[in-house]
Amino acid sequence: MKPKLKKTLLTLIPITIGIGLIWYFLAQLSPQDKQDILNSLKSANYWWVALSLTCGILSHFSRAYRWQFLLDPLGYKPKFANSMMTVLMAYLVNLAIPRAGDVARGTAISKYENIPFEKAIGTIIAERIADVILLLSIIGVAFISQAELIKGYLFKDGISSTLISLVILGVMCILGFVGYKLIQKAQTGFFAKVKAFVNGLLEGAVSIFSMQKKWAFIFHTIFIWFMYVMMFYTATFAIPETTNLPFEAIIVGFVAGGLSMALTNGGLGSYPVAVAAVFILYGVEENPAKAFGWLMWTAQTVMIIVFGGLSFLLLPLYNRSKN
Repeated sequence: MKPKLKKTLLTLIPITIGIGLIWYFLAQLSPQDKQDILNSLKSANYWWVALSLTCGILSHFSRAYRWQFLLDPLGYKPKFANSMMTVLMAYLVNLAIPRAGDVARGTAISKYENIPFEKAIGTIIAERIADVILLLSIIGVAFISQAELIKGYLFKDGISSTLISLVILGVMCILGFVGYKLIQKAQTGFFAKVKAFVNGLLEGAVSIFSMQKKWAFIFHTIFIWFMYVMMFYTATFAIPETTNLPFEAIIVGFVAGGLSMALTNGGLGSYPVAVAAVFILYGVEENPAKAFGWLMWTAQTVMIIVFGGLSFLLLPLYNRSKN
């Protein structure tokens, strides 16, 4: 397949899937369902949504500040305003072209701070490694903590949650051991790519502990993901039916929403469906659960469009005034 065609397909397919999911979602709703969802959105407490978005902005500020710890050892001290605006701009680019945001971010910081592009990209990759480790940890917590839910849906009531946890842990260990052996022996193909990816994760993790300000970097990494979770959690108070959800539901809903963003651009169509599906499992009525999914996705997307768009406009103006 030609590179240009492949690039076009990788851009259009997620958008097409997202639009298809939206069409399917709307097609399944009766007029009464649509009215109920609309009523939930109208009656939502948007002060909680504002607090949720504040958590999101704080995470972006922290991400921009954390970037300094990776650039400083290389001899570069970019202005915080440039770091912040390029981070926000990257999120906006990702809405249009998946995974293109990091390239745009590296290009912009290279242009305005005279940092070599390859070095900028290297630091961004190191950031992503730290983020992947945190995300995998959260997914692991969500998976293990759901022994009761798995028990209720897949097993008889007589089987204890402790046994289910042990079975899950055992299966994970077996799969991990088999996967490790396959990856260890791989020289070419899919498993070789996985091997290179895992080695990159390990090298990145080790390099974090050897950096000068490693504890500050680790603190900001944890803070960023804590703010992501809080952004999701505080928004649940906006709709009465989602106010009293247990911690497990919050974590699983957060993970489901996060993973859905890999399916379509910025979770277009997939984010509301994934989050609603989780909340319905935890006893939330279907229409309020769907209303929350759309409320959360819309709020995040509007935030990215507004602040990312402003960053696009202000970056050249800010740097023109500094020259």
